[in-house]
Amino acid sequence: MNTQRSRTPAADPIVLDGSEGEGGGQILRTGLALSLLTQRPLQIERIRAKRPKPGLMRQHLTCVKAAMAVSGGQAQGAEIGSTQLHFVPSASLQAGDHHFHIPGAGSSLLVLQTVLPALMLADAPCTLVLEGGTHNPLAPPFEAVAYSYAPLLRRLGIGLDLQLQRRGFMPAGGGCVEVRLTPSSRLVPFDVCERGALQAMWAEVVAPHLKQDIPVRELHTLSDCLGWPKEIGPDKTLRLMDGKADPGPGNALTAVLAYEHVTEVFQELGSQRRSAETVARRVAQQVAHYQRSSGALGEHLADQWMLPLAVAVWRSGQAARYTCTHLSPHTRTQAHTIAQGLPVHIEFETLGSGCTHVHITPA
Repeated sequence: MNTQRSRTPAADPIVLDGSEGEGGGQILRTGLALSLLTQRPLQIERIRAKRPKPGLMRQHLTCVKAAMAVSGGQAQGAEIGSTQLHFVPSASLQAGDHHFHIPGAGSSLLVLQTVLPALMLADAPCTLVLEGGTHNPLAPPFEAVAYSYAPLLRRLGIGLDLQLQRRGFMPAGGGCVEVRLTPSSRLVPFDVCERGALQAMWAEVVAPHLKQDIPVRELHTLSDCLGWPKEIGPDKTLRLMDGKADPGPGNALTAVLAYEHVTEVFQELGSQRRSAETVARRVAQQVAHYQRSSGALGEHLADQWMLPLAVAVWRSGQAARYTCTHLSPHTRTQAHTIAQGLPVHIEFETLGSGCTHVHITPA
């Protein structure tokens, strides 16, 4: 069993080393969220030290600016390429309406995950308009946030509605997501240790400004790999999504497994270097890997869910736990970072059947 222990929040700053663990942008985003939550200054050095281009890129700078906007805070080092940042939030969160734009196709959903943990505790509802990428490599796509992440957040007790206005693919971007959030002063943590019964499954594909045989080939290949019905239609297992209004070109194939207690999303993005059949087979491989495990949450959802659940444990004083299929270096880094800012313990225990137990308790 591996345990991450936190330090009790105080007036002293949160000091993070951006080269620790997997050394990516998540340390910055989580650090900003922790600073907003605890109203402690954040000092972070060696930002994204293990990436080919270290320092703040456009989407990371937008995360900093978003944290400044929702807190009325100030930052030193908030510029492209900076490897150091000193962020000081104000004494209260600024609810209301916010509009954040990332030039290009940087992930708008990662900006959301930076400010959402703190806005869950704001004293008034807020609306966020996020422009940029909605379907990015190495970032949660809109479907994962809407189908998997948001339902778990709503179970904590907050009101959360996400509307996809436009999809944004690499490299053009141009996507837009509108988020309406009603916070709660009483978050109720809960366990997700079992998936429960399978209630629905489907695949959807969007391919704006591409030949229409591409999405059809992807759906049919996926159905062959998984043994799903081959009929395509709005209410069928295989679904073609309308992408005519989306900037493009772009392509995303998504498979969804909706269980009683959790919904998991598996997605691959198409590119000129990948055939439609290759994209479909990779999605099928993700689904098969998840089905072989007994963990409730997949690898990526396990990482993303850790901070909101830790916030609920901190505020309520009640422990909570979940199981996941795989504990990635990204998730271990997330646990270590959370431990620097919130008074919680995060414990990992490897179980059988390809399953890891994550237990979060008050410090």
